[in-house]
Amino acid sequence: MPPTRVLLVDDHPVVRAGIRTLLEQMDEVQVVGEADTGRDALKLLKSQSSDVDVVLMDVSMTDLNGIATTGYITKDYPHPRVLILSMHTDEPYVLAAVQAGVAGYIPKSATREELELALRTVARGETYLSPSVAKHVVGGYRRLSGQQTPEQTKAPAVVLLRPHERELLQLISEGHATKEIAARLHISPKAVESRRIRLMERLDIHDLAGLVRYALRTGIIPTET
Repeated sequence: MPPTRVLLVDDHPVVRAGIRTLLEQMDEVQVVGEADTGRDALKLLKSQSSDVDVVLMDVSMTDLNGIATTGYITKDYPHPRVLILSMHTDEPYVLAAVQAGVAGYIPKSATREELELALRTVARGETYLSPSVAKHVVGGYRRLSGQQTPEQTKAPAVVLLRPHERELLQLISEGHATKEIAARLHISPKAVESRRIRLMERLDIHDLAGLVRYALRTGIIPTET
């Protein structure tokens, strides 16, 4: 059986090295590349997507987080499947990741055995959700289908954002200036402003503080930042 080829994406070098060591101890698992940002991961996939079976990726990364990166991967590359390995197991992160198209989601507190099981399950074309995060998917489905409690109906709606909208919202919420965002996205400052206005209209948000609050609530940026 050919090995499961993994692209490892995490912005903490020590953590990434530890995960790589763990992966290299597994039978029939091969680490074929590393990246420390979502943007670097996309650059690697552009040239070698056919050589990657599973993208094992963190969520909280500056510039382009794991959820926005997942949206681009699932849109542009049919073969690699995304498995999220994150310290964040709160509902906003899990639901956003599922909406973006992840094939699996496990916490960083998972055992080696669960990580190996998740990798093999995802590589087979199936879905793996750790029990600690699966409950959030069930809860989200119940709300969408109308099976919700009165308290849950009071929660503000979460809009399904496109990958480029998530990317823009993350950059704005991290405090990047318009010119800097324009340079990163390879568009003009005027185009950035136009996209920001459309995003605010779509979310029915009327100021930058509201955008930041939305990004925090939906897991686009972590609460500790």
